Amino acid sequence: MIVTYPFSAVVGLDDLKLALVLNAVSPRVGGVLVRGEKGTAKSTIVRALAAQLPAVDVVPGCRFACDPDAPDPRCPDGPHEPGTEGVTRTAALVELPVGASEDRLVGSLDVERALTEGVKAFEPGLLAAAHRGVLYVDEVNLLHDHLVDLLLDAAALGTCYVERESVSVRHAARFLLVGTMNPEEGELRPQLLDRFGLTVEVRASRDPAERAEVVRRRLAFDADAEAFAARWEREESALAARIAVARALVPEVRLPDARLRQIATVCAAFEVDGLRADLVTANAAIAHAAWQGRDAVTTEDVRAAARLSLPHRRRRDPFDAPGLDEQLLDELLDRTSDDDDPRGNGPEDGGPDDGGPGRDSRPPGTPPSAEDARPPAHRGPAEAERATAPERPAAADRPETADGTGQDAAGENAAGTPEAGPQAAGHVAEVAAPHRVPLLRVPGIGEGSAGRRSRSRTRHGRSTGARRPTGQVRDLHVAATLLAAAPRQRERGRRGPGLVLHGDDLREVVREGREGNLVLFVVDASGSMAARRRMSAVKTAVLSLLLDAYQRRDKVGLVTFRGADARVALPPTSSVEAGAARLRSLPTGGRTPLAAGLTRAAEVLRVERLRDPARRPLLVLVTDGRATAGGEVDRAAALLEGTAAVVVDCESGPVRLGLAVRLAARLRARLVSLDALADLGSVVRDYRKAV
Repeated sequence: MIVTYPFSAVVGLDDLKLALVLNAVSPRVGGVLVRGEKGTAKSTIVRALAAQLPAVDVVPGCRFACDPDAPDPRCPDGPHEPGTEGVTRTAALVELPVGASEDRLVGSLDVERALTEGVKAFEPGLLAAAHRGVLYVDEVNLLHDHLVDLLLDAAALGTCYVERESVSVRHAARFLLVGTMNPEEGELRPQLLDRFGLTVEVRASRDPAERAEVVRRRLAFDADAEAFAARWEREESALAARIAVARALVPEVRLPDARLRQIATVCAAFEVDGLRADLVTANAAIAHAAWQGRDAVTTEDVRAAARLSLPHRRRRDPFDAPGLDEQLLDELLDRTSDDDDPRGNGPEDGGPDDGGPGRDSRPPGTPPSAEDARPPAHRGPAEAERATAPERPAAADRPETADGTGQDAAGENAAGTPEAGPQAAGHVAEVAAPHRVPLLRVPGIGEGSAGRRSRSRTRHGRSTGARRPTGQVRDLHVAATLLAAAPRQRERGRRGPGLVLHGDDLREVVREGREGNLVLFVVDASGSMAARRRMSAVKTAVLSLLLDAYQRRDKVGLVTFRGADARVALPPTSSVEAGAARLRSLPTGGRTPLAAGLTRAAEVLRVERLRDPARRPLLVLVTDGRATAGGEVDRAAALLEGTAAVVVDCESGPVRLGLAVRLAARLRARLVSLDALADLGSVVRDYRKAV
């Protein structure tokens, strides 16, 4: 139940409740994306929302939930006569599982019945079931990109299109779209982020009293669910009634030109791409005004809408975290407010007071800094964020300890990240901006998760042949089916012009596309790398490869070796942002346990093969080939036989030992020099010759 959760116990949950309510009031807002750590009640509150939506009337027997007063004229179960007596039911809550297929999402045609019985039978999918209700996608960042595209297209158009084997089906699909995700498991593409109307970040409170209240209420629910529900029934009913009243008020809400100019000014100042942000903010502001019982949009409505619609649209780099400078937002709104906005700017109207979040919290009388005094037209959001961020001394200005580790008294490294244990000692090299890198592929053809790196047999791609289906036919190969049936027509007693088809004649298409791989980086962080000031270039190269892995939808992992052992700095994950953070704070120094690094990499790959056998690995070993500690390198390299690998040779200087060259030969890996990573053309040509 949406009102039973103590919202103070989760930071951002009040914003989440508001975002869900605004979408319930006006579906034109475009849905909600909830980002947050695990265990923050994301799924709980989304599932509770459906119970607060007004009940809907549907045409009896219609699988597409048509409204009796205004039925869909293109409904596959129609046509329905307007004014038909309907059946009242609660709004549907439909959950889309991560492993769903395209047919399960949009619906499918029964091809076998179409060919053998001559009937066109359409089985509706989850989009039809979610019509006039809620479609919930948990872990939306793990859903395949083409399914997210279909999902968001249907949400934007309000219509689902199915085109299969010369049969076209379309039906209404208007729903409240809610997606949840844990950023640690990977990000959505910026193009897909932009398609969600609003976004909210949530995290658990660190206040023991608030956390205790969560546990107290959960225990009460587990002890007697009916009594718990009865306790909150009045508040739940009041919330549902308020949503219904606000829905009815939405068509009457006016958006004055002054407020529209405010929206355009804010979106332009925050440098968001395109005009979708303006449209979403306008619709959300109208919904917020209706929710507050107003018949005209005020500045406070614009502020509330912008706080939810702009953060995820400001990302310029895949490694950037969504965010919004609320002080700059208030400054922009205050500068563009005028006399036709008499309401919505003070605490009496539900807006934040002078001491609340989003307002200038400096003590009265404190003069603004030079940066704060700059007008918005001359100050970008990134500058404003830097102006409000706490300053840390540069790495070169920070005092070194007696052992030269570059750590301060708090035990932090030069990147500001706490380190512990024997790996803490060492220098932290700077990282430059990432650059383009060559496409590195795993040889052969796999059958792993769809992506954009190596060749793979997938359900989406170009047709390369046909095969007998192992289950229901999803993608019929018409020519192969006819060729299989043709030689048997006489023995089957064919007399007319049509073919006599049996089930064993059916063939499905074999397609070849691209798959995502597990890219495991094994990085030498020993003193031999830092002494020649190569670690900065190494980190930049690996960061560039991480960016490439993000774009190609790979999983990534990071193993580092230095001192006396190797460690897994980042277990295999879809979150390349986590990999970039670990890489930036990676210290260097000490001896070079190369064998330990190879052994640890082999162990990581062994475990991952058990978890995901279809995902093929690509080992990227970044080293100069030196080994001054640990066991035998040849024995450790033997553990990686059969693994596709690339060795990035970091050796430099006039005298070279060629150790990385010999290591690449032992691993049967392609050798790439560190400098060549920036030379896209030559490396691509060399690598294609190798594979």
